[in-house]
Amino acid sequence: MSEVREHLVYSPEHEWAVTVEGQIVRIGITDYAQSQLGDIVFVELPEPGASVNAGESMGSIESVKTVSELYSPVSGKVLKVNEILIDQPELLNGEPYEGGWIVEVEVEGSVEEAFGKLLTAEGYQAIIE
Repeated sequence: MSEVREHLVYSPEHEWAVTVEGQIVRIGITDYAQSQLGDIVFVELPEPGASVNAGESMGSIESVKTVSELYSPVSGKVLKVNEILIDQPELLNGEPYEGGWIVEVEVEGSVEEAFGKLLTAEGYQAIIE
């Protein structure tokens, strides 16, 4: 059974998001996503300063099985990327909610409005069952 954390919001494309501070949101992939991908061997990250749009690709994740697009659950500007993933992409498998976070984005507009378009833990659990 995949771990779904109550304090996060989720996209139907299997990304999670959480507010770090103010308008800054941390984004990663879910435990379910990493388990479906299998052993992750490469992560293509967006550049800091890049604009991202909710529901659009902002990079990719390559596993031994496949290459999967990485979608942004919110719109805004990339402030920081988790550069550890460049050398240690397997962190996404072992720590999808901690060390394997992917980017931090400064959200355009209201975080509450952006999160209102995403799934609660309960809603996400329902789509992965």
